[in-house]
Amino acid sequence: MNRASLTAICLVLLLACTCWAKPDGSKNKKPKQVVPDIECDVRAGKINLPEFIVKCPAHCKETKQQVYGTGVFASISSICNAAIHSGIITNTGGKVIVRKMAGQNTYKGTNSNGVRSLSLPKWRESFVVSVGKPKKGVIYPSTLDYVPSRPTYVKTSSSHPYLASCGSRKSAQTRGRIGYQETAILSSWPSFPQKGLGPPLPFPDLTGSLELDDQQCLARLTQTASVHCPWTPPIRELLAASWYVQMLSMYDIISAVEPVDAWRPKANLDIGFGMRQPEPVARVPEPVSQGDPNCKVDIAFLMDGSWSIGRRRFKIQKDFLSEVAQAINVGVAGPMMGIIQYGDDPVTEFSLKSYSNSKEVKSAVEKVVQKGGLSNVGKALTYINKQYFSDTNGNRGGAPNVAVVLVDGWPTDKVEEASRLARESGINIFFVTIEGPDDNEKQKLVEANFVDKAVCRTNGFFSLPVNSWFALRKAVEPLVKRVCDTDRLVCSKTCLNANDIAFVIDGSSSVGTGNFRTVLQFVANVTREFEISDTDTRVGAVQYTYDQRLEFAFGQYNNKAELLNAIKRINYWSGGTSTGAAITYAAEQLFSKSKPNKRKIMIVITDGRSYDDVIAPALAVHRQGVIAYSIGIAWAAQDELEYIATDPDKEHSFFVDEFDNLYKFVPKIIHNICQEFNSQPRN
Repeated sequence: MNRASLTAICLVLLLACTCWAKPDGSKNKKPKQVVPDIECDVRAGKINLPEFIVKCPAHCKETKQQVYGTGVFASISSICNAAIHSGIITNTGGKVIVRKMAGQNTYKGTNSNGVRSLSLPKWRESFVVSVGKPKKGVIYPSTLDYVPSRPTYVKTSSSHPYLASCGSRKSAQTRGRIGYQETAILSSWPSFPQKGLGPPLPFPDLTGSLELDDQQCLARLTQTASVHCPWTPPIRELLAASWYVQMLSMYDIISAVEPVDAWRPKANLDIGFGMRQPEPVARVPEPVSQGDPNCKVDIAFLMDGSWSIGRRRFKIQKDFLSEVAQAINVGVAGPMMGIIQYGDDPVTEFSLKSYSNSKEVKSAVEKVVQKGGLSNVGKALTYINKQYFSDTNGNRGGAPNVAVVLVDGWPTDKVEEASRLARESGINIFFVTIEGPDDNEKQKLVEANFVDKAVCRTNGFFSLPVNSWFALRKAVEPLVKRVCDTDRLVCSKTCLNANDIAFVIDGSSSVGTGNFRTVLQFVANVTREFEISDTDTRVGAVQYTYDQRLEFAFGQYNNKAELLNAIKRINYWSGGTSTGAAITYAAEQLFSKSKPNKRKIMIVITDGRSYDDVIAPALAVHRQGVIAYSIGIAWAAQDELEYIATDPDKEHSFFVDEFDNLYKFVPKIIHNICQEFNSQPRN
């Protein structure tokens, strides 16, 4: 062998070794964690990932973005300010790891690291924050998947009952989508790694030829068995809302959910994993209805299914509901409609989120079958209050809750207590009574004047009497106009009708009789701005010197005229000034009896420095979720006023030189109460 041949062989071996070495080197190279930047106002609920890392900018504390909770935060909280509140980062910004959790029943507000978190009774989703240093081997997403304000759909040349395409994470055009179809068909799913969250997830194989009912299909779908399921609402509910779909979204395998009328089974499609899948032939999907934006309400109809109604009139009732569904124009940006049928017990026919356009609602109404029994309206009202208007059933929070009760004749149980509790929860109750009792039949009623005891208000707006079942369709137009008039749905929670307000009034000797009357006039002026009743805002009052006296409790006076007279009748006491003890007394005598769905507000009025400590009592009521306002006059101590007031002090603490100038602060206090209320989610 000559020298030239040896040289050539050596060169070939050298090149081969070089090529083989490159893959090994790339395998050992550690992937670099890219941390996406966010703004101070980004809330955890707006990011559609269960766990992720972000980088907060500096100076978020100054933005005053709201935070709800302590340690565990409601998902409507600012991520960055929650991290500052928890001490994970400072106001200079930094990296934060966010992990989603289930919703909590109570979120406590506290003041920590210069950020004041607010209390919240309940929210659907929570999150916790931790230092932005990922564990070894864990790589978080380098981009954030934000929840869109409305669904966005990716156009592709081919589609599939579940995946239109599965391709590169870097190209939005290659992402797939899930569709709704009449038969569910899917097979040979790969197992996708969970980005450091544990072992791969199995996906269901739905390619069977078995014809099963809903219950069998639901059972099989959760066990990855082969099934061939009819596309009924329960199956659609499972697949559309299941964790499978959420996981697919998390890995960017799919990008949206959209409805499709029908798919042809047993076709083929190459989904990009080296296998053939059924090729669908889809009908043109109907566009998602946005609905009437001027009628954005969550409306539940309670239809009478009792035996007294008969089959013919039950059909008339269904036709009426179909016409209402058409008239209100159901849609995701407008009204959403659900139906409960009641007899002996209430039953949900479909929830608020079941159907997103009027055509689907009408079709569902046609399939409702009469259940029979008595006309237990009270039970039905309790049911909607405790179970129906919930996040899981599609309650949107920002839309008023409306319940329309259709009743043949009169109820067979009492409605007053159930209606009162429903109104306290912010439900606007309407009654449509068909062929109501005449004068001779009224003696048969379980509860006299049941309509007035049940409806939101007794001014006639919330009640529609219909003389005959055959005239029921004439009530469609007036009913739709009323339920869509959101300005008049006064039982919805507002800043003026959802409070328990305690006035803590200084009656010390330095005030004097004349000035004390001026203070009472100020209390009356503030009270006059609120809607007063047992289900709206309630007011209590405590007067204090060295000792304390309960002038009247929450709910003792349930109309405005009586309440204003009670304020006027408060007698001046005279004595020393123990403001701290008075705050503790108000907490024990008033706020301990406050209703859970009320905002607790305390307004302390004093003209001098307290003889006792105010810091500990003030912190105690703050921890109980009480929003405290302090109003100082003349010789009041500014530092004590700030200790008493909820943060920020400038929004909750006021000082005036003379008693005669108290009236100037009435608009400011009302404005602040409403502004703070409107910054929180509404039910």
